[in-house]
Amino acid sequence: MQEENIIENTKAQMRKGSLEFCIMLIISKGEIYASDILKELKRADLIVVEGTLYPLLSRLKSSLLLQYKWKESESGPPRKYYTITDKGEKNLEQLKITWSKLAKSINSLIK
Repeated sequence: MQEENIIENTKAQMRKGSLEFCIMLIISKGEIYASDILKELKRADLIVVEGTLYPLLSRLKSSLLLQYKWKESESGPPRKYYTITDKGEKNLEQLKITWSKLAKSINSLIK
């Protein structure tokens, strides 16, 4: 049982480490609402809860990598829609390069 906990913890840490990158990739495709980010992550089999997403979005905005604007909603209060900034685009390009190199290195160890 303890071995399963160790494995699950390691898997969770691996997902957590790549989550910011995944969120940036999703937002880079165009303006998006937070619940739609969660849907995209779920579609990619990366289950994330709101309590994890919102602090990450806030940190990315504070780092000037994202911005948001309020838009009126037909079904309730106004909503925040996120977009990536120019600084965020540059950061994302660097992350893509880093991810490619890291994936290549890890895959070479798996083989």
